[in-house]
Amino acid sequence: MELKDYLRIFHKSWILILALTLVGVAAAAGAAIATTPTYVASTQLYVSVKSSGDAGSGELVAGTSFARQAVTSYVDVVNSAIVLDEVITDLDLDISAAQLAGMVAASSPLNTVLIDVSVTNDDPVLAAKIANAVGQNFSQIVVDQLEKPDGEAVSPVKIETIQPALVPGSPASPNVPLNIVLGLLVGLALGIGFAVLRSVLDTRIHSLHDIDLVTDAPMLGGITNDPDARLRPLVVHSDPKNPRAESFRSLRTNLQFVNIEGGPRSFVVTSSIPGEGKSTTTANLAIALAETGARVVLVDGDLRLPRVAEYMGIEGGVGLTDVLIGRAELADVMQKWGKNKLFVLPSGRVPPNPSELLGSAAMANLLAVLTEEFDVVLIDAPPLLLVTDAAVLSKLCGGAIMVVASGRTKRNELSSALKALERAGSRLVGMVITMLPTKGPDSYGYGQYSYGTALEEEKSVEVRDVPGRRSFGKTRRRTA
Repeated sequence: MELKDYLRIFHKSWILILALTLVGVAAAAGAAIATTPTYVASTQLYVSVKSSGDAGSGELVAGTSFARQAVTSYVDVVNSAIVLDEVITDLDLDISAAQLAGMVAASSPLNTVLIDVSVTNDDPVLAAKIANAVGQNFSQIVVDQLEKPDGEAVSPVKIETIQPALVPGSPASPNVPLNIVLGLLVGLALGIGFAVLRSVLDTRIHSLHDIDLVTDAPMLGGITNDPDARLRPLVVHSDPKNPRAESFRSLRTNLQFVNIEGGPRSFVVTSSIPGEGKSTTTANLAIALAETGARVVLVDGDLRLPRVAEYMGIEGGVGLTDVLIGRAELADVMQKWGKNKLFVLPSGRVPPNPSELLGSAAMANLLAVLTEEFDVVLIDAPPLLLVTDAAVLSKLCGGAIMVVASGRTKRNELSSALKALERAGSRLVGMVITMLPTKGPDSYGYGQYSYGTALEEEKSVEVRDVPGRRSFGKTRRRTA
């Protein structure tokens, strides 16, 4: 993954990252509040060896060396019962020597004759008293008992307190600022980790970036999501100034340039799985193309679950299947729609053998007639992963347009659908991604043009590489 991929993940999952970061800060603050504050009081002792008044340098060095060696053993004596029992007696503490040992810590800096004694307690005053008592009792026991020679001789070891313990003014723990910073870092790390993990495990297609991971086919357009799409499927007709309608006009403009080398301008519109919006995309694209003055025919080639007649509000009982089996003439079942040059050929009755009908010579002849009579032929076909109808049809047309739903289609499903087209020897014209969010990293810019401006601009790029336009009413021949 590149830096831009991580930035996209952060942009997409910033709410999750922020939420976990705040949780980390709150948890750290809560733990700090719930933790009983503890205080640390420290005292420092200096160990030396007495020497005679006329001692030479050699004797002084020997005494210092002895003190350094002795300090390592004295550190362990600080926590011994012989010292702590005296401290408990002096301060009248209601604890055992073992319990007190857990509060006392002793250490010695390397190559020094210093001993640092620290005491941790939830009472700052008591912590200081214990530290000072430990230092005093340790000094007395070592000097008067452990290191005192036999007889009345004075002990050569001398231990003095050079830094008495003071009452600490602030607790050593919890360190609230440090805990909050650590909580913030841990929460941030968890948020980023979950965001990256979710992105890696989520194989659904959300944006153009995800499509680029599967295919390098051109992106024809992105259709914004509309929660009311089921109530008004023909948004280009019912609400021309809606941003979603502008998305279809952008798709129309891009489609008009995909066949600049010539060839039939007949396209199969299909998808990988059901529910990706291929039928509404086909219908709206047909209406948008007809707005430019082009002669457009919309064919419902989904002979298993036809929807075009329902969306367009026309009678669909007689249509494509009747023409293919010779039961009806093409001109008799073709229905003009709207005020522009848009004609609709419904599916007719659902046959028992859709794939055979769509791949028949009669269908090839019908497409030849439609391509000759119309500037653009759009065919709504079933999903590729369910049946072979779309692959069969695409071989008879100028190419296939693949519709992909954001947040619904998985990358492996799209890859399998594209392989089905490739096996059929079909040409993939381009991709259309639907159900895109209007905001965020997965949104798709459809242009900032008004309806009138877009329409005037696209009229100037009408289809010019198609056969001459003849009145469809003159075509009366059978196609089966």
